[in-house]
Amino acid sequence: MATRIRLQRHGKKGKPVFHLVAADSRAKRDGKFIEKLGVYNPNTNPATIDINFDRTLNWVQVGAEMSDTARAILSYKGILYKNHLINGVKKGALTEADVETRFAAWLADKDAKINSKKDGLGKNADAEKVARLKAEAEKNAAKAKAIEAKNAPVAEEVEVAEEEEVTETEVTETPEASTEEENSAE
Repeated sequence: MATRIRLQRHGKKGKPVFHLVAADSRAKRDGKFIEKLGVYNPNTNPATIDINFDRTLNWVQVGAEMSDTARAILSYKGILYKNHLINGVKKGALTEADVETRFAAWLADKDAKINSKKDGLGKNADAEKVARLKAEAEKNAAKAKAIEAKNAPVAEEVEVAEEEEVTETEVTETPEASTEEENSAE
């Protein structure tokens, strides 16, 4: 029986969550499996991967094949690297102490990279929030100016109407004055 480490799709439409399983290679994608090894959730940023490290390492050492995605996940979590180091011990190139120190250093480096990514995402989210608030404030200020400009011409029309009344009275007085001047000229 050829054993394969692969993903089983779960979750709802558009929001998949995958189970990492060891299954017979002839079984259906979401069908019968031998052992559930972990969970992979690609919906979070960075993706959440929860794996039973020891059992997965055991399946890799026994010779289980891996799908491409499962291989990438196991490489990301360090299972393939740990398997490589253990094979070095079997060949006599390394000691158990060397394996543990190298793997601990690799894990520390990996955790630092993940934490820096999370921090960067948090800072970017804060900067985007500040930018959105600033843009919203500018937009509200522009709307307020537009409303003020729309309401302001009404006040100017009242002033214009008063000026027109004043000029009309002057115009009515002016013809009389001009007739008086004509009469005095005769």
